Amino acid sequence: MSLKCNPKSVRQLIQFTNCRLVRDHRLIEDDLWVRDGKIINPEPVFYDERSKAHRRIDCGGAIIAPGYIDLQINGGYGVDFSYDKETIEAGVKKVATGLVQNGVTSFCPTLVTSPTDSYHSILPRMPQHIEGGAGILGVHAEGPFINPQKKGAHPENCIQTIDNGLDTLRATYGQLERIKIITLAPEQVHDAGVIDQLVATGITVALGHSMASLSDGERAVQHGATLITHLFNAMLPFHHRDPGLVGLLASDAIPPGRTVYFGIIADGVHTHPAALRIAYRTHAEGLILVTDAISALGLEDGVHHIGQLPLEVKGGKAFIAGTETLCGSIAPMDECVRIFKRATDCTTVYAIEAATLHPARCLRIEREKGTLDFGTDADFILLDDGLHVRSTWIAGVCVHQATSND
Repeated sequence: MSLKCNPKSVRQLIQFTNCRLVRDHRLIEDDLWVRDGKIINPEPVFYDERSKAHRRIDCGGAIIAPGYIDLQINGGYGVDFSYDKETIEAGVKKVATGLVQNGVTSFCPTLVTSPTDSYHSILPRMPQHIEGGAGILGVHAEGPFINPQKKGAHPENCIQTIDNGLDTLRATYGQLERIKIITLAPEQVHDAGVIDQLVATGITVALGHSMASLSDGERAVQHGATLITHLFNAMLPFHHRDPGLVGLLASDAIPPGRTVYFGIIADGVHTHPAALRIAYRTHAEGLILVTDAISALGLEDGVHHIGQLPLEVKGGKAFIAGTETLCGSIAPMDECVRIFKRATDCTTVYAIEAATLHPARCLRIEREKGTLDFGTDADFILLDDGLHVRSTWIAGVCVHQATSND
């Protein structure tokens, strides 16, 4: 496959040929047409406009898939979104432009439990668009309304409780407009009506870092929660008399027409291959691949940060410094997709959709992202049969092309 990135291609009518498209839950041999940053239906171009492509790109038999969407990423390339508050704009730009190498075209910068003044400093300055980088969907606020018994890498002195509904959240975060996801422990929420209120503002409520029983989780879902944060991690282990949040994957108390989604870290460290298979076979529709990547993503072993805490990367694993507590991943999204496919023996299309369609549906943005449907954003990737990223395109512009050595 031979193509050259052309930054001026956004307004051109581009035809991608000799490719297989991820569309309608299968791989189909068809051309992809792009114009003005959107994927378009070619029929009106042929019959109404009588136009031809300004540029034809031979994809050499590659797979064209929607760009990956990462709903939980704490940083990367030496940047920690929660810690580097004085340089947050430059930090987000560095991560956004780095992620395209891994096929990520949209992401939610994730803030772990932090002091109130950190939220007030970071959220108003969180960039909403990075030229040439992955798109920013909004912040994932993972905390501070979590259970200290399942704090993981979150500083216990910063954990809070929701004592006064939305007023508590506004006082803590300073603003809600930049937040797309909030992870909270449902057993710590005494008035579940606050979940309804958050959902009404367009925020996705996730459950995690929790000691919740299954009934606690079901109550939260009945009030609008739709996501579980990094399944199996920082929650009660499955028990046959009370399966906890894990039980939501097979609960019969979920409101009709509602899907419970769950993030899962397929980095080869956080989640055993058998656990990946259990989750996949139990509730395939809701499975979302997340990286939970930390500042050490893309870096060598050494000492780094996650929020307020120092971390140490050794032997490909990240721990809170001086402990054996895991604290995030250093595996990029494309590697997680490949690991997941090998572990579960799922189809190529399913592995891709777990990092594209499913997160888009969870955030209710599938009309814009996560598919190659006509009218959606032209955020897509070219993959070889081994699911290695050959090039990444955002709004119809090539922002990354792999070298022959990649």
